[in-house]
Amino acid sequence: MNDPRFAPLTLALEEALSRGLGSGFALGVRTQGGERFQTCLGLAQRVPTPEGLTPKHRFDLASLTKVLLTTPAVLALAAAGKLDLDDPLATHLPDLHQYDPNHPVRRVTLRQCLTHTSGLPAVEPIYTWGEGKARLEALVLQKDWAFGESVYSDINFILLGIVIERLTGQSLAALAEEAGFAVTPGPSLAVATEACSWRGRVIKGEVHDENAFALGGIAGHAGLFGTLEAVLNRAEALVFGTALPAATRAAMLEKQTDDRALGWQVRHLNWSGGGLSSARSVGHTGFTGTGVWADTERGITWALLGNRVHPTRHTDVRAHHQFRQRIGNLVQGIFAN
Repeated sequence: MNDPRFAPLTLALEEALSRGLGSGFALGVRTQGGERFQTCLGLAQRVPTPEGLTPKHRFDLASLTKVLLTTPAVLALAAAGKLDLDDPLATHLPDLHQYDPNHPVRRVTLRQCLTHTSGLPAVEPIYTWGEGKARLEALVLQKDWAFGESVYSDINFILLGIVIERLTGQSLAALAEEAGFAVTPGPSLAVATEACSWRGRVIKGEVHDENAFALGGIAGHAGLFGTLEAVLNRAEALVFGTALPAATRAAMLEKQTDDRALGWQVRHLNWSGGGLSSARSVGHTGFTGTGVWADTERGITWALLGNRVHPTRHTDVRAHHQFRQRIGNLVQGIFAN
């Protein structure tokens, strides 16, 4: 940690804090050659009472759930012969829009959900439809979804989460625990997110995403809580380790569209991981201010976890994106061989 090469990373975090890009940050870098860097600065909570950030604090990982839990769970089911990525959703969700067997949602494939090429909408206020996980999931399955241009979509992954629970017989919460994460861990050692107008309180230790909250605390798109170490452990195991069979891991990392592999984003123009990353890099970000990336060519994994939405989500998204890129480029400058 005293290596002078790492000073630019610490300086970048300090500058981001001074600019109000977050209340606190945890940053970790690992290489397959054995180098390590890890630090945390700032606050886990600013209001109503300041609380210092520690390595033991769990962050609301938001959409990192898509790549750290949902994507590998779907791929593990494929490797076990329980599904094929090109299966229509209706193969595994026969009650999906069951009153209209010709509805286009029934023909959407698992691969299209994983790559956000389904044409389903980005998001819907599911939490306003009623209460109770079973009722809301039934409404999701019977919704007359309107199709349009393919966009990054939480709906894709909510549907994948339902498939996973049906085929495994386990809850997403149980699968999250097996992967080293928590769901609704409570306020102790949790990083605060938004002062939520809907729930009437600062959110701390319960998922920020309203739909995941209404769906029981976790859904296919959001709900994981984890420390920096947990995120790095899981990302390394998925991209470089044995969390998936080798052929399955290779399929996960294979480029599917201009900017996506299965679940993960690949490096593309204006990528969040920075322009110095190799073409064989993948990553993902989360709405709360989290992100994890891996350069598979150079053997580097890094995670930057923050609480961008504390105490409000109405912050400078572009500035935070540029900050992530700066960190990614610094990582490459320091750790790439």
